[in-house]
Amino acid sequence: MDTMRTSPALELIDGECYLPAESPIAMPACRFDRIPESTPCRCGEGFTVRRILILTGTVALTAAGAYGMYEVLQVGGITVLEGLVLTLFVILFAWIAFSFISSLAGFFVLLARGRDVLPIDNEGPVPAISTRTAMLLPIYNEDPHHVMARLRAMYESVEATGTAQRFDWFLLSDTTDPNLWIAEELAFIELQRACGVGHLFYRHRSDNTARKSGNIAEWVRRFGGAYDHMIILDADSLMSGDTVVRLVHAMEDNPYAALIQTLPVIINARSLFSRLQQFAGRLYGPLIGAGNAWWYGSESNYWGHNAVIRVRAFAQAAGLPELHGRKPFGGHILSHDFVEAALMRRAGWGIFMATNLGGSFEEIPPSLLDFAARDRRWCQGNLQHIAVLPARGLHWVSRLHLLTGIGSYLTAPLWLLFLLLGILTSLQAYFVRPEYFPKGFALFPTWPAQDPVLAAWVFAATMGLLILPKLLAYLAMVVHREERRAFGGGTRVLVAVVAETLLAALIAPSMMIFQSTAVAEILVGRDAGWQVQRRSDGCLSQDEIYRKFAVPTLCGIVMAVSAFAISVPLLLWMTPVIIGLALAIPVGIVTSSPRGIGRLFATPEDNLSPEVLVRAKELASSGFIEAPAALDALRRNPALLWRHIESLPPSRRKSGTIDVDLAIARAKIEDSDSFEELFNQLSARETLAVLKNRVALLQVMEMTSRSALGADRAPG
Repeated sequence: MDTMRTSPALELIDGECYLPAESPIAMPACRFDRIPESTPCRCGEGFTVRRILILTGTVALTAAGAYGMYEVLQVGGITVLEGLVLTLFVILFAWIAFSFISSLAGFFVLLARGRDVLPIDNEGPVPAISTRTAMLLPIYNEDPHHVMARLRAMYESVEATGTAQRFDWFLLSDTTDPNLWIAEELAFIELQRACGVGHLFYRHRSDNTARKSGNIAEWVRRFGGAYDHMIILDADSLMSGDTVVRLVHAMEDNPYAALIQTLPVIINARSLFSRLQQFAGRLYGPLIGAGNAWWYGSESNYWGHNAVIRVRAFAQAAGLPELHGRKPFGGHILSHDFVEAALMRRAGWGIFMATNLGGSFEEIPPSLLDFAARDRRWCQGNLQHIAVLPARGLHWVSRLHLLTGIGSYLTAPLWLLFLLLGILTSLQAYFVRPEYFPKGFALFPTWPAQDPVLAAWVFAATMGLLILPKLLAYLAMVVHREERRAFGGGTRVLVAVVAETLLAALIAPSMMIFQSTAVAEILVGRDAGWQVQRRSDGCLSQDEIYRKFAVPTLCGIVMAVSAFAISVPLLLWMTPVIIGLALAIPVGIVTSSPRGIGRLFATPEDNLSPEVLVRAKELASSGFIEAPAALDALRRNPALLWRHIESLPPSRRKSGTIDVDLAIARAKIEDSDSFEELFNQLSARETLAVLKNRVALLQVMEMTSRSALGADRAPG
């Protein structure tokens, strides 16, 4: 493709491959014009009927909705504006119908207790495994204490299965905050003291090119050849040892599988917003996951974490393209997971989902604003997939995954445009004089009015397709006694479903504005950057809430005034959206608060926490290590200093390039008379540059020694 070029992410560097000598894996670069001829996995061939059923159901529902909307608009002839409304309605209704049909399939799968495409026994004894697996935890400016707590809980859980010798653990840091970097090293030393040094490794990457995907790719180049599989984690991931071992065993039993994605359950929610997401994900997630897995087959998808990957398949097929052009559409792909799965499937490997396997957890942003900030980055990454869609050789289901990711963000501005066109259509009917006797012979006048009764039925049908999957998920839970008891009873859950639906309806309009704004920013060329994700309890300042929810509130007021000025019926039709927008600020305040939540949205993990979750919370609540001032911490801890220096990679800076931050730092080192003076002068970027450079760091430490010596010689 002329819009892409080969990324250096998985190429050989300087003619050498950064792999152990015993590695059997070659690292070819990804080329979109070279399609592997071998296709070891043909599992998807048996899913043709299922896919036909899903697509046929979607087309049938969409056709019915389109016909109903046409009947609403066609009275008196369809104008240009009404034609645009109809077109947008068909697109948006098809999106809803597709999700509904897949959820309906998931309902019947859950009722029948259907098994995954790759059957994994999650109740029998822990199986024996014979392969080596690397547990990879990439982090970026995270709280080291909580990261180590989760990592240690997982390490101990795997150790309890008796298979610890088959796993190595890698903490892959891309942290750019100098204080957090040293805090990571301190926390990791404590982790090694608690767990031993044999299977735990820490690496800080000096050049965080391509972000998380580049972090993983660099590990594959350097160490991947020594391992059969790797399990990718996020900073907030948590997995039980039982689940980890069963995933690896499933890979051993299915040599054609490149990836098995688990269905992570949200945990540790504290604010009302995160509790809503946790409850919805826990109740509705299995239905959606089961429905998708039912027809995905071996063409499933990858969500970037809590998944096991065959290293050979990843190394041979998942080299990411670097998109031509400027950011936000060009450069490294932010949402790399979809593309990596598509490339491995194109090479003939199977991509699977394990929806019935528990013991896989993650966390959620604590507030709507934090969720929208993360969504902004995902939006940019998914829109970059537009350039990947035409790549030759991709399986059509893989293209559908990419298209679905793109559509999940484009639908927001389409809904907003649909609402605006609805206002304009009503405005047209209000001001444009109707033509009761059009050209040609007619015995009776033509009354140009939409059918309000049929319009109400179309609206009700659309709402039904949105709400019915929630009720189906509730029914699937109620009919299974163990699940019902784990949730705390059917009546309480039904009340929670109603409350969640109402609150979600209030939140959705603001998300529509945030996502529409994100798409607009990307279209005008604004890059999302790489922001640190907040993982607090969700409390936000009043100023931040008022400032960031001002736009949704203003949109709601403008819509309300416009609709009321045209007609009261139009205002009533738009009330669900207008209320959510007009109340955006109070909704933002209430949902970001951790107070007054109670047990209404409790999940099975709240009622009976798994052992690994209990252990992670126990470790996180004790022994907190506050991030120290980096240079001062190294000055006071010689053992940490030399360990830090030994971990620094050799300098690979290209000739002719200058590290400006390091140059400024060195100038300040030369001009400073004491460590304290230098400490107060160095910026965070300059401190980071010093921490990366052996010579500069030793100069600073020598300054400390000189300062101490001078103090000793000073007259009393």
